[in-house]
Amino acid sequence: MPLTTTKQAVRERVHAHRADLLALSHRIHAHPETAFAEHRAAAWCAELLAAHGYVVTAPAGGLDTAFTATLGSGPTTVALVCEYDALPGLGHACGHNLIAAAGVGAALGLAPYADRLGLTVRVIGAPAEERGAGKVLLLDAGVFDGVDAAMMVHPCPVEVADFRSFALGTLSVRYKGRAAHPSLNPHEGRNAADALTVAQVALGLLRQHLPPQWRVHGITTAAGTAPNLVPDRASAEYELRATAAEDLAKLRERVEACFRAGALATGCEVALTRPEPDYLDMRGDAGLLALWRANAAALGRPDPVESGPFACTDMGNVSHAVPAIHPVLDITGGACAPHEPAFAQAAVSPEGDRAVLDGGVAMAWTAADFAAGRSVAGGLTREPGRGDR
Repeated sequence: MPLTTTKQAVRERVHAHRADLLALSHRIHAHPETAFAEHRAAAWCAELLAAHGYVVTAPAGGLDTAFTATLGSGPTTVALVCEYDALPGLGHACGHNLIAAAGVGAALGLAPYADRLGLTVRVIGAPAEERGAGKVLLLDAGVFDGVDAAMMVHPCPVEVADFRSFALGTLSVRYKGRAAHPSLNPHEGRNAADALTVAQVALGLLRQHLPPQWRVHGITTAAGTAPNLVPDRASAEYELRATAAEDLAKLRERVEACFRAGALATGCEVALTRPEPDYLDMRGDAGLLALWRANAAALGRPDPVESGPFACTDMGNVSHAVPAIHPVLDITGGACAPHEPAFAQAAVSPEGDRAVLDGGVAMAWTAADFAAGRSVAGGLTREPGRGDR
């Protein structure tokens, strides 16, 4: 069967599962679960895949709400990545219900044709994208080992094929001082809140010397309990963003120096820790992106726009390890953006439903094209992704 004919059959299979896929999307949306607690969402995805021939391993990679689902025995392994965590207090205002359903949709479309296409399809259910860096943990656990290409889609207020993200680092700050009475013996105190104030002033001065797209932002989580007590504890949580992983390391060094300055100036002690792994910048594979653009256009998706980096994703870490893409699909026409309450409603709108089906078909087609391009007389036409970055 010619590849074009097989691809049309794949599209028909995705649409044949329309009712199940949209029901999955809406069910996950109606039952939001936050990072590492996505038990129902992971189970619902895995159950639908298992019902159509996929061999499911759950949990996976040491994470209770991660899974893998595998089908096919072809020489090219493509990972379809599903996210399904929600935002605390906002539910699915980032549309991860669509991501999960689109990934499952691509897998169901490919299921009858995987061997014919030379594919091994591996669906990876990845928890904790919003917080916790679930994909980094799965990478470290070997869940992406042997993958030749990885892909996922994400809803957005604009259509972008070559999505680029910031590198993101986290920083927890804990100052320890010495308690004292502010009028009886203030000279014996070491004010931990003052240490944090000095550090924040230093950060404010640092910002004028940072490149335009570097970001430092955070919150104070503790700075004393009463005005008649010199605070002996203060704490803060900060995020650092830069355009590339290499820049993030430089930014972290300068930011941490500001917090150490606060300790030095006040005679306090400071502990600086990373509560979660760094999110690296997304680096889309050029070959995969070319295939995606052609397939998205064939489906009648809007023309993609070029965009600088915005947001952060642990799919960036995957893209540093294997050839990967992370296109974003417009579901709001710019009316609202992820992490806004209105975006949660858009995630179950007709445009959101269309993104589930279009995303599933376009990923399945891209996987088929990628496998066909790699296979020639039992070999490879190119080493995928190497040199594309």
